[in-house]
Amino acid sequence: MLWLRSLIYYLTMAIFSASIGAIFGLTCGMATAIGLLSCSVLYHLINLGKLHRWVENSRVDNVPSGILLWQEVFDRVYNQVRLQSKIKERLTNTLDRFTNASEALPDGVVILDEHDRIEWCNRSAAQHMAINRVSDVWQVISNIVRHPSLREYLRSQDFAHPLVLRTHRPQEQVLSVQLVPFDSSRKLLLSRDITQLDRVQTVHRDFIANVSHELRTPLTVVGGFIETMIDMPDTDARTRGQHLQLMYDQTQRMQRLVDDLLTLSRLESGQQMREEEVDVPQLMRLLAAEAEGLSQGRHVVTIGKLDSIRLIGNHDELHSAFGNLVSNAIRYTPNGGEITLSWNLSFEHGLFSVKDSGIGISPEHVPRLTERFYRVDRGRSRSTGGTGLGLAIVKHIIQRHQAQLQVQSKSGEGSEFSVKFPPQRLINN
Repeated sequence: MLWLRSLIYYLTMAIFSASIGAIFGLTCGMATAIGLLSCSVLYHLINLGKLHRWVENSRVDNVPSGILLWQEVFDRVYNQVRLQSKIKERLTNTLDRFTNASEALPDGVVILDEHDRIEWCNRSAAQHMAINRVSDVWQVISNIVRHPSLREYLRSQDFAHPLVLRTHRPQEQVLSVQLVPFDSSRKLLLSRDITQLDRVQTVHRDFIANVSHELRTPLTVVGGFIETMIDMPDTDARTRGQHLQLMYDQTQRMQRLVDDLLTLSRLESGQQMREEEVDVPQLMRLLAAEAEGLSQGRHVVTIGKLDSIRLIGNHDELHSAFGNLVSNAIRYTPNGGEITLSWNLSFEHGLFSVKDSGIGISPEHVPRLTERFYRVDRGRSRSTGGTGLGLAIVKHIIQRHQAQLQVQSKSGEGSEFSVKFPPQRLINN
């Protein structure tokens, strides 16, 4: 032990000094003792100075060295410093891994102190809540995210359920935020971007509302006529025939709606598409014949460019998509108008197009045309027999074929709907 070695060291000095005193006299013994003690004090002072200088600039690589007792002290200091350095390095690596993991999280994380001031936040939280990670540190979170519901949420101290925030900075988005206390004074504010989920839920709500609305009218008509026929069993044959015809028309409308809903559901389910070689020129001639039948001579239907290119795809789905575009052109083109179908190679892409001289579409409506039940003119759409699902079906079919829908239209000047297929789906004869 260190104290025992020191005791032995000083006893040895005392014995040596006493021996000198016994041989050469008391004065020589005292002088020897004083000299030895002075050397010992000087030795300790020198090593204390080394230790002091090292404490002022303590590193593992500059621990001083000494002799005898001080060498052991410096060795122990060196071992302790190296151990502390390793522990610090491990803690630093752990902190770096935690920070990197927090930065990689898609959810936002904000550390708040007892006064709801920002101590730290990750990149996602900065994006969600427009927090400046430098200048906004130690700012109260409610001063950064100025939302009345957040202030009330912080004030209530009821953090059992998340809070939904609709923000417009830096962009319009919907956030789900929740506070989680994690020690006596600090809290975690967790944020998640649920904008897309909110949009999906909105689409689902609108979808149910639209289906209900679309079915309500024909059901009301059919139910009303049935009630009339029950209450008036002696109605003349002509009136009864008119009622039955209207009932039949409304049931056909419901049938078309149900068929389109089933088609859309099948397309959205992601079922594997059966691919085959599609003879597009032959399909174009079939579409033209169907268009003439639907038009019943009210329009001029022609086939423009017709290249002999074939497609790799699903014949039935492409027939449905192209047929929807053709029938829309006929529905929204006044009598005497022209509808032109084309299929040609354009810059190595296959291009199917339907051009009409109809009523056209205003630019603000074009981006929303493929939404389910979206109609530019609701009254006119119903009168023409449309279900509001045709272009939504077209969108899903062409996406399954890696194609793109392009729309060029101006109000009162007609429209052109084109489907652009990628080169890898084309077969040149």
